[in-house]
Amino acid sequence: MPFQISPGINITEKDLTTVVPNVATTIGGIVGVFGWGPALERTRITSENELVELYGEPDANNFEYFWPAANYLAYGNNLLVVRAIENSALNSSVVTAGTAGTGLLLENTDAYETKLGSLVDLFYAKYPGVRGDSLEVLAIDAAGWTVAETGKAASLIARAAGTATEVQLQELKFLENFQGTPGTSADALNSSGSNDEMHVMVVDKQGSFTNVSGEVLEIHGFVSKAVDARRVDGSNNYVVNVLKNESRYAYAGATSAFTSASGGSDAAVGSLKTSTFENLNAAGSSVIGGKLTTGNDGAAVEGTQLQLAYDQFDNADIVDVTLLIAGGSSGQNDALATGKKLIAIAEARKDCVAFVSPQKASVVGQTSNTLITTAIVADKAAMGASNYGIMDSAWKYQYDRYRDVFVNVPMNGDMAGLCARTDFTDDPWFSPAGYTRGSIKNIVKTTWEPRSADRDELYRNSVNPLVTQLGAGVILFGDKTMQVAPSAFDRINVRRLFIVLEKAISIAARQMLFEFNDPFTRAQFVNLIAPYLREIKGRRGITDFKVVCDSTNNTGQIVDTNNFVGDIFVKPTRSINFIQLNFVATRSDVSFSEVGA
Repeated sequence: MPFQISPGINITEKDLTTVVPNVATTIGGIVGVFGWGPALERTRITSENELVELYGEPDANNFEYFWPAANYLAYGNNLLVVRAIENSALNSSVVTAGTAGTGLLLENTDAYETKLGSLVDLFYAKYPGVRGDSLEVLAIDAAGWTVAETGKAASLIARAAGTATEVQLQELKFLENFQGTPGTSADALNSSGSNDEMHVMVVDKQGSFTNVSGEVLEIHGFVSKAVDARRVDGSNNYVVNVLKNESRYAYAGATSAFTSASGGSDAAVGSLKTSTFENLNAAGSSVIGGKLTTGNDGAAVEGTQLQLAYDQFDNADIVDVTLLIAGGSSGQNDALATGKKLIAIAEARKDCVAFVSPQKASVVGQTSNTLITTAIVADKAAMGASNYGIMDSAWKYQYDRYRDVFVNVPMNGDMAGLCARTDFTDDPWFSPAGYTRGSIKNIVKTTWEPRSADRDELYRNSVNPLVTQLGAGVILFGDKTMQVAPSAFDRINVRRLFIVLEKAISIAARQMLFEFNDPFTRAQFVNLIAPYLREIKGRRGITDFKVVCDSTNNTGQIVDTNNFVGDIFVKPTRSINFIQLNFVATRSDVSFSEVGA
């Protein structure tokens, strides 16, 4: 206790209730090439529907990336997706109606915020790609609304006759989709400002997002031209921030179009409430904005871009991920290098495993089982030996319901999915293979059927065969990591067991940092870890354990160098890979007790 100078009572609390925490074991991570969505940024996806909503449906260029992600989500519901992109890609944009956008690459929100002060176009598509050219972004304020209401009757007649102009149709869309005239917000009025409100509408002009041309996607009503405008709930109502935070399709660009004011001394320092804002239709147009153009998907994404995108997963202190999925990279340029990169990330993090597949050319379109086996073994050798890598033996022939075609896709998403499903039904230290937990979903067939001799060759080289069993479907028939040297770590369940133990116990051990290395702290450590390991033993993860943390491994030299040592010995449970059944026929006069003996 601290020293006291004068009499009194001093109360302190000491928390000795620290426990070993539960850690996440089913967070997938994948990089893909998509036509929409944020680039070079991790986004959490929980279902195939969310995947489609954010990144779009699969097409001929990206189905080998889309389906491994979607297949994983058929087993688990926690996937971090990163969109890889080539540097020549552009976001669609618009200067004003009829004036093509100048184009710019805004990979994600961070890139947009960095470049916001230098943007020259009025509106930009939220994400890079030609798909943004389907969008139309329009805005109107009080002056434009008055023009629209004045001409409403004539516009309706013209629309019925099929002779309405584009401006008339836009004005009618605003009148039909917004309730009330944009004018002066209460927030601005209380600060002696005026004319700050506006309406913004996002339209699927070409129908790429809804399959309905002209469908209204979003309406943002009564947003403000003032940078410090607030809603009644206290949230910021500035149009630039509203679109950045709430729109799924568009950003505001050149902010001068929204913040120019005819007066107000505060304009120079950024507080624009005291200003009387200029009309958006000052140039004679009731509606500003228009159809976005100049979007570009960029050149084909190569292995270097994929590997760069996978760097989003390399820092274990920032991102929690446990199942890294190679996806379509195994069928593209630099496929083996990308797989090797993924395994290297897992090895460096030491808290996840990487799932890779053979190259497409190795297993699709081949007719010789011997040649396929040889090619797979060569692919595995090129990616290296590691107990943090897991490799399957085939691609998957499945139905693509979005395009009504059958496609071949890598099975690494399914392999990771089997582990995710095993985590939900049992525990990470159970094998994901076999008839109980190894059944593959959403599959017509594998791209080839290995014979017994082929399976032997694959397994010897640490590749997990996939086999079709009558009445059972396609089954994962192996649970090896890519380690070649025989040890406990050449099995998936053991590797994942140790990932769980190491991750959980290392988090708990942080409580020992900067404490004294004395018998009390060592006993506290043992009493912290032992109950956790007993629980793991009770859940069949280990058969026995021992925790040593005393003067035998914390010698004077260890203590004097400010170190602390805890030795944790565990006996992992082993999965059954080989079953021997002996059938013996006997004569009728033979006693079974004698045979058994």
